Amino acid sequence: MGKICYKLDAFEGPLDLLLYLISKNKLDILDINIFELIGQYSAHIDAMRGQNMEIASEFLEMASRLVYIKSVSLLPKHEEAEELKRELSGQLLEYQEW
Repeated sequence: MGKICYKLDAFEGPLDLLLYLISKNKLDILDINIFELIGQYSAHIDAMRGQNMEIASEFLEMASRLVYIKSVSLLPKHEEAEELKRELSGQLLEYQEW
């Protein structure tokens, strides 16, 4: 059994290629529907039912990297984070005074 090929709106191919393209900025992580990717993986694993757990473990490793990359890309950039931190600190001080 070879690698699983995924078919998404913005990508078609194996997961390691997807991760490579994202890491090289040739594909935007925000264009990837991770929920759909996990659904396709789940359907494939259900069909295999324990035949090759190595594929399952490889997927989990790469999927966790994708989720991390996507979550980092959704977080505010450093300057935005500092501004948000100042705003929240100000709001907390106002709340304490009240």
